[in-house]
Amino acid sequence: MNIFGLSNEEWTAILLSLRVSIVAMLASLPFGILVALLLARGRFWGKSVLNGIVHLPLILPPVVTGFLLLILFGRRGPIGSLLDQYLGIVLSFRWTGAALACAVMAFPLMVRSIRLSIEAVDRKLEEAAGTLGAGPAWVFLTITLPLILPGIITGMILSFAKAMGEFGATITFVSNIPGETQTLSAAIYTFTQVPGGDAGALRLTLVAIIISMAALLASECLARLAGQRIDPE
Repeated sequence: MNIFGLSNEEWTAILLSLRVSIVAMLASLPFGILVALLLARGRFWGKSVLNGIVHLPLILPPVVTGFLLLILFGRRGPIGSLLDQYLGIVLSFRWTGAALACAVMAFPLMVRSIRLSIEAVDRKLEEAAGTLGAGPAWVFLTITLPLILPGIITGMILSFAKAMGEFGATITFVSNIPGETQTLSAAIYTFTQVPGGDAGALRLTLVAIIISMAALLASECLARLAGQRIDPE
């Protein structure tokens, strides 16, 4: 496969990055909605602590986040050893571990986008539905969820774009194994470390820019379409 001048190894890195980013985005979405609801509507002790933990990956160096994941989810870690022993799931140095690292790093962006949408919802609409006999779950599904859909879409796209560009946490947790954990960013880094690798790094950089811009444009278009469905006028 040599389309656009890309080698098989480069295509492998691109396709792996797409798979890792999509899995990271979809797997974190239910948790993102739940946490956003808790932060936007919840009143409980430790809310500020939860908010801090959620946004911690934005503040910590990515290498620190990757090291913490390695300690927790490595084969000898408290969580990783249980997953390996009882479920046969190994995350460290696997592409699934890369998806976990990307999901953790992108999670704050998803939560913040969804939380802002929830906070913008007019509570009177939900209260009106409640007075008509609708339960909390039905109110959320029929009133709240459609109204926050643009925020969910934006959060998903931002999460995907962040996952596509993730490097520090991923390479620390799952290393840089070609065909298994070598994502787009890791492949670019590898090219910069070898003589004559500038051309390959440039090709993959252009691919990364194209994918990221396409994701952002798609976010804008989908958010507008969702908004028009909610408010046709």
